[in-house]
Amino acid sequence: MAALRGMRALLSLHRSLTLQRNFGLIPVQLTSTCSPGRHCSSTTGSDEPKQSVNTENESLLKNLNLMGVDVKMARRRQPGVFRKVFTNEQAVAQFLQGKGASLKVIAGIISRYPRAVTRSTDHLEQRWELWRNIFKTDAEIVAILDRSPESFFRSSDNGNLEKNIAFLISLGLNTKDLHRLLATAPRTFSNSFELNRQMVEFLEDICAELGGTNPEQFAKAIISRNLYILIRSTKRVKTNVDILRASLKLSNSQLLDLFQGPGAEILDLSSEYLKKNLYSLQQKMVSLGCRKADMKKLVVSYPLVLYIGPDTLSTKLDCLLNGGITVKQILEKPKVLDYSTQNITARLVELKRVGYDFRKNGINVLDSSRKRFEAKIERLTPSPDVTD
Repeated sequence: MAALRGMRALLSLHRSLTLQRNFGLIPVQLTSTCSPGRHCSSTTGSDEPKQSVNTENESLLKNLNLMGVDVKMARRRQPGVFRKVFTNEQAVAQFLQGKGASLKVIAGIISRYPRAVTRSTDHLEQRWELWRNIFKTDAEIVAILDRSPESFFRSSDNGNLEKNIAFLISLGLNTKDLHRLLATAPRTFSNSFELNRQMVEFLEDICAELGGTNPEQFAKAIISRNLYILIRSTKRVKTNVDILRASLKLSNSQLLDLFQGPGAEILDLSSEYLKKNLYSLQQKMVSLGCRKADMKKLVVSYPLVLYIGPDTLSTKLDCLLNGGITVKQILEKPKVLDYSTQNITARLVELKRVGYDFRKNGINVLDSSRKRFEAKIERLTPSPDVTD
């Protein structure tokens, strides 16, 4: 309610001052607000206002407080914004409200990314239209801004955004792919066009190096499977390719299949994390009596195993083995490792209760939806004896 009253007061002040200015009741140099298309807060009316480097814009502070913005958070994140002579907080708030953003969402956006108040209305309109070429509704865009305000406000280069969209479409990515990219890894679109092109060319070079015949399709497949790849460095991806190549000793054709398949999802991991998890996995597999070929089989069939931290993976494997499941069964159905240790433990308890035999029936039951699992348990539960 306080934020609502603050916004109403701010908008009322804006309308009042605009009317007064239009009728010549106040001199321009005394205003602290302006029309929606221009920067709003200023501490002076001269063409080249002078302000001490360490002096904060008092008008901006007052407006942000009225809007319910967490000024302490905003100042900590981007302190330089508060020393700007001209800002545009009122127009930005009005623009976002016109797109369906609540006052609470607007305050949150500015609190986490205060540089938003430096954007002009014309810039925001152009950028919004570009995003609307991908999203069906304003509400979808507002939801992303609420979660990741920097994705929309970080770059002021709408031309670069337009180039990125056209470039990604030229790779064969459709509207659905672009929607997923913007919703999941929006920083992709505020990258410089050149940076995105470098990554795509790098991926195409990997394909050619491994003897692939369709570099464009290879790059598209990786981007479609790993939405974060374009916001990583080529150095990181190259290091990960080299680590996997050296550790797994796969042929070029096998590496091609891995990278443009499920292996694409691990190419953006921290190289140190990937290296550590590969080593830990190898040690654990050896301790279970497995060969190196078994580890290779596990990684190739289920690369996401390298996402799982060493301690968590060890606990999951021990849990499954203690529950009567063999290593061979895990290697044949590694997706059981997708589930949390708590989930695995609970299912093993239920299956033991109904006398489920893993050696006879396999472990597919562990890799099923909760609804299907519960239905299975219900079918396996003996009916209570009926007494006269």
